[in-house]
Amino acid sequence: MTRNFRELQAKMSPERRARVENRVRKAIQEMALDELRSARQLTQSELADVLKVDQGSISKLERRTDMYISTLRRYVEAMGGSLQIRAVFPEGEVQIIQFQDEASIN
Repeated sequence: MTRNFRELQAKMSPERRARVENRVRKAIQEMALDELRSARQLTQSELADVLKVDQGSISKLERRTDMYISTLRRYVEAMGGSLQIRAVFPEGEVQIIQFQDEASIN
């Protein structure tokens, strides 16, 4: 018997609901590039058209663990976003502006 998620959620304790919500929020905040593209409802081919590259290039880019910041910026901007780079320390975060486009700094 299939159950509605809302029914199951209603039976959860407030603590458990909070834990589930935190896990969902974290999953949304942390994604690999291919997951991000899929969440934005774009195919590799569609993104390749925007970037004027072939689909295979997008596939390779999404599997890379090391790339130029400019390449990552173009990928994110092609999906309608903007790239921000932050350094995170125990006492707080610092946005690093060295890698931003000149137009976005001013």
